Amino acid sequence: MQKPASSRALVGVTLVVGSCLSLPFGAAVAAQLFPVLGPWGVTSLRVAIAALLLLVIVRPNPRRWVRGQWLAAVLFGLALAAMNGFFYAAIDRIPLGPAVAIEFLGPLVLAAALTRRRADAAWVGVALLGMLLLGVDGLTGADALDPLGVVFALIAAGFWALYIRMSARVGALIPGADGLAVGLVVAAIVLLPVGVPAATTVAGDMQLLGLAAVTAVLSSVIPYSFELAALRRLPQRVFGVLLSLEPAFATLAGWLILAQDATVLKVLAIALVIAASVGTTLGARRQQRRAEADSAASDRADPDRRHPRFDDEPGPFTGPLPLPD
Repeated sequence: MQKPASSRALVGVTLVVGSCLSLPFGAAVAAQLFPVLGPWGVTSLRVAIAALLLLVIVRPNPRRWVRGQWLAAVLFGLALAAMNGFFYAAIDRIPLGPAVAIEFLGPLVLAAALTRRRADAAWVGVALLGMLLLGVDGLTGADALDPLGVVFALIAAGFWALYIRMSARVGALIPGADGLAVGLVVAAIVLLPVGVPAATTVAGDMQLLGLAAVTAVLSSVIPYSFELAALRRLPQRVFGVLLSLEPAFATLAGWLILAQDATVLKVLAIALVIAASVGTTLGARRQQRRAEADSAASDRADPDRRHPRFDDEPGPFTGPLPLPD
């Protein structure tokens, strides 16, 4: 029996929060490897280890995939490779919290483009205000943001939006985690030119290899699995704004692991993005409950007529996204 839509939404929100917790702590661990391997070398190593782990765990069988499924998985892998590489290049130059805040412009713009309710648009505005405060803090604080680091974060933002779109499409077209496993393999192949030197460096150092493995689990295996599952339960606009939790957790991870200060503006920005996440979540759950109540009332009035459930309505992850096959 299919779970109620409100229960599906709660599970989806929990998965997004788990991803938001895991990713920045993985990035903080990865930053400790930059002096030895460089940001692109760490990216390649992390993606390759994550791909190997998922191949062993999931054991995908893509031999019967059609062209549309392959295209979705390949584009998903390309988005993964570029998003992660440019983000690591950014945090090699600017602090973790502001980098995530800038990168979040990608899903934020996507959420604004997909929203149909004024309440959703208002919460997007609240989250955007939090992002702006983090940017102001970076510009007016003791350490100015490196311009090239900001550019790298903006490029990562664009690929993050593409990642959300392709993750939803992979979740709709490919069952289980097969699409994620194949997407990571594609990303690992794309990053192979910068990965070979990094692999050679860590081959004889178990400590570096251990840190790389921790980074792969925290930054790839856990968050991407959680997000793929969440996008099967949440609309993309809600998913995009919920990701506004990431700058808050990134600031916390930077403070705990990398000794990066949390200023008053950062704390205020964190409060705003959390408020936007909570507001969007509660709004989505109220909408789903109203739809369930209306459906139940209609069924009682006319039991011979089937009314579509809220979570059965066509949406961005109950059918293919408008992308080329």
